[in-house]
Amino acid sequence: MANSTRLLYSLTHRRFSRSFRSFFFIPTSLALVTSLFILFYIFTTSTLFFSNHKPSILHLNQPLSGSSSVPQINIYNNTRNPFVHVSNVSRFNENDRDGRESQRSLWPQSGSSDGLYENNEVFHVKDIFPEDYKQMNRSFKIYVYPHRRNDPFANVLLPVDFEPGGNYASESYFKKVLMGSHFITKNPAKADLFFLPFSISRLRHDPRIGVGGIQDFIRDYILNISRKYPFWNRTGGADHFYAACHSIGRSAMEKSWEVKYNAIQVVCSSSYFLSGYIAHKDACLPQIWPRKGDPPNLALSKRKKLAFFAGAVNSPVREMLLHSWRNDSEIFAHSGRLKTPYADALLGSKFCLHVKGFEVNTARIADSLYYGCVPVIIANHYDLPFADILNWKSFSVVVSTIDIPLLKKILKGISSDQYLMFQKNVLEVRKHFQWHHPPVDYDAFYMVMYELWLRRTSVRVPLPASMNPNH
Repeated sequence: MANSTRLLYSLTHRRFSRSFRSFFFIPTSLALVTSLFILFYIFTTSTLFFSNHKPSILHLNQPLSGSSSVPQINIYNNTRNPFVHVSNVSRFNENDRDGRESQRSLWPQSGSSDGLYENNEVFHVKDIFPEDYKQMNRSFKIYVYPHRRNDPFANVLLPVDFEPGGNYASESYFKKVLMGSHFITKNPAKADLFFLPFSISRLRHDPRIGVGGIQDFIRDYILNISRKYPFWNRTGGADHFYAACHSIGRSAMEKSWEVKYNAIQVVCSSSYFLSGYIAHKDACLPQIWPRKGDPPNLALSKRKKLAFFAGAVNSPVREMLLHSWRNDSEIFAHSGRLKTPYADALLGSKFCLHVKGFEVNTARIADSLYYGCVPVIIANHYDLPFADILNWKSFSVVVSTIDIPLLKKILKGISSDQYLMFQKNVLEVRKHFQWHHPPVDYDAFYMVMYELWLRRTSVRVPLPASMNPNH
């Protein structure tokens, strides 16, 4: 037995050792080289290994007046300011529509010593917005699909004949003000965008349709206008938009995929985490509770509470907030109806908490701004209203939901000077979060129009001669 074992050892070790070694060495070496190549490829093409990565900015250059060329697409890597949004630079930086040469610079020229630009201004780039706003106000045109007062669904397709109210008034306000504004054109050849005038909130409450029938109504409406008019079919709906504040507005498009993926959705429930909303194609409609009169003011010294929240406990995020801070003496977190006036609680707090419920959006941001309280946004993945225009870091605090237990430490870590800057900017931006009828310059209506103006295309598809009123 010992001799047999010795013989087997001798044969395998001497006779086959080189071939066995080659047999295992070659594939192992190939696997190692392949792994190294894959790691090298990932390292050179991915941002995974770069902690200081800055977002790329998609920038559209408008062709010269009268040019029929398609827009050029340039990719800019913003290495100076990681917080600048897509529209910090104009999408139309070569020439304005009227041929006037633009004086806009691509990025701010000042920065901190470490190379990062710190912007405490309300606007991302304050020199761009006023000029663009004037051009938008002067040249922007919207065509609305016409409907008669005797239409069976006139209540859905025409603006309301009363003053909008309630938690979702933003949709009705926007439509009512738009239809009476100077932006409307009856000549589709001059239109930058086309408005789909159906009202989600009115469809929701119409007994003939209801929540269950909205998707079919939208599908049939798109089919009808695509057969009756050529506008939708020219672009697949890419130059069309609709407005909706209730969250059902997003799910209303489940049977109209071309609306969801092509048209501009102006919705309050603007979460880029959920399917159906595409940031920079779509836009956030601010959810604003309508109020009359000028907003109040209150001296800083009278704001004795550190932070305030009140509302229904309808999400895990709110449950976490109340679990952490329900009994705290400085953070007032309350569920259900308050015993004291809601306005007094907002006026008496330094920070007011916007906490995600069923959706990322509530009217609490606008409430905070109206009462001069610095909003604290605890709603992950919220594409904030007017984020293309306003520098939210200059007047609000964004806290990740996972950091709710650290909320007091975060808020108390804000210096007095920084808080004064926040509150000063709050008082400056709150005019952008109010509805008026008729509209007032720079109010919520004009800000939504500006967001739409940024999303217009620089190339108009020509109409057939039979549809052009000028022929």
